[in-house]
Amino acid sequence: MSKCLICESEYQPFVDFGDMPIANAFATKKELKDEYTFPMKVGFCESCNMVQLVKQPDREKMFHENYAFFSSTSNYMKEHFKRFADSVSELQVLDENSFVVEIGSNDGIMLQNFVVNGLPCLGIEPSENVAKIAMQKGIEVISEFFDRPLAEKISKTHQKADAILSANVMCHIPYMHSIYDGIKTLLKVDGVFIFEDPYLGEIIEKTSFDQIYDEHVFLFSALSINKLANMHDLELINVEPQITHGGSMRYTIAHKGVKKVSKNVATLIEQEMGLGLDNTQSYLGFTDSVNKIRDDLIELLKQLKKEGKKVVAYGATSKSTTVTNYFGITPELLECIYDTTPIKQNKYSPGAHIPVLPYDQFRKSNPDYVLLFAWNHAEEIMKKETDYMGTNRHWITYIPEVKIH
Repeated sequence: MSKCLICESEYQPFVDFGDMPIANAFATKKELKDEYTFPMKVGFCESCNMVQLVKQPDREKMFHENYAFFSSTSNYMKEHFKRFADSVSELQVLDENSFVVEIGSNDGIMLQNFVVNGLPCLGIEPSENVAKIAMQKGIEVISEFFDRPLAEKISKTHQKADAILSANVMCHIPYMHSIYDGIKTLLKVDGVFIFEDPYLGEIIEKTSFDQIYDEHVFLFSALSINKLANMHDLELINVEPQITHGGSMRYTIAHKGVKKVSKNVATLIEQEMGLGLDNTQSYLGFTDSVNKIRDDLIELLKQLKKEGKKVVAYGATSKSTTVTNYFGITPELLECIYDTTPIKQNKYSPGAHIPVLPYDQFRKSNPDYVLLFAWNHAEEIMKKETDYMGTNRHWITYIPEVKIH
């Protein structure tokens, strides 16, 4: 039995992915011999309704000066974060005397929208390489992990925040109580904490198991976030579904009793209870669904190899690490992965050691089939590659089931 990171109740794992490398640890051939792995199991706590990794890898192995994820590589995400920033400015009526803080500001993709409008803001980003890019955009960044002591420091050196934002970061952080203590400390009386992360309901319904990897310590629902906020005298006041990352949820939290609670909260919690997200039994069939996808995809890749077809992959994503390692996909079945991120190029994928090549070589490679690891950007990518793919080349997707396009 394991102890819950939120309420310390005992719980059982419901899926075991085996030993898994760090999802973004793309390595040179020389670095492969020192590869780090951890046992990746996921469990559900019935007491606080939190889904979580049973064991977390060393944080320094995940977030460091060579962190390989840059938000601004996707045009869609640039537009998404602009809309996010605009909605915050409208909700809180921000001006030059306001203050916005983002936890996990990455390369400044969100905060740059406040900077161009002359609104004071601060980024918190522990990975120095992406933080430097944000600084080059004129954004002030502190390269530390956010917690209560840092919140107290910022309150003194700057001011309390009208809005604290975070996108695809909260689910990465195991010490959630210190985060929420910090948010309560840093937030103005009428301030809001708004964050979005992959949504548990979508993950269970779509069997999007590859949203589970080392960085995703938690998979949130309105049920679990409502209980967590209440532990810190805060409350969940709104929820808004997002299509990003294959299905996300945006949560808005405020000091308890200060702002009106939207009907959306009660509606979503009722839906989640209808899906059974509040009881262990609902999660037990998840592994069977994942293994069905595994068996179907491996069978397809082996058949294509037998037929002499050339199969490559598109997008060296964090998700691809879970897929290739749990499914046992090797360079014999998948020739290479093409990716637009320079820091990943001419390296090897974590664990599976599939070569990662620059995107500009993709159209010269003449594949028969392309396995789309970046399936959450499928619409954007397929539209971009329509002319090249034509009718002779085919996409392979695997969420919610294996399919040839």
